[in-house]
Amino acid sequence: MNEVGIIGLDLAKTVFQAHGAGANGSVVFRRKLTRAQLLKFMGAQPPCIVAMEACASAHHWGRAIGDLGQEVRLIPPACVKPFVKRQKNDMADVEAIAEVSSRLRSNLTIRGIFGRPR
Repeated sequence: MNEVGIIGLDLAKTVFQAHGAGANGSVVFRRKLTRAQLLKFMGAQPPCIVAMEACASAHHWGRAIGDLGQEVRLIPPACVKPFVKRQKNDMADVEAIAEVSSRLRSNLTIRGIFGRPR
């Protein structure tokens, strides 16, 4: 079984989509998670990169997931759109988010955004 290297996460109101990719880009898992299941699921994963599209709730979830020991990356939506391979839906979006996060610079981490002294 492949170990997860990147988890792409598509945020929504009630049901989140998660896409786990190995270091070589292979699919490790695809899951639908509710709000109640999300933090429990992320806490059970080994430390890895968790990428999500930057939106209104992404900072909240990014902080909560970062507190579990994961490295969180927020990806601008304009960077994700060219990587969607098929119809626009949550599963295709989350796969594209994982793909983009493996290609972008690593300074887009949430710690880089919130870790600066004010």
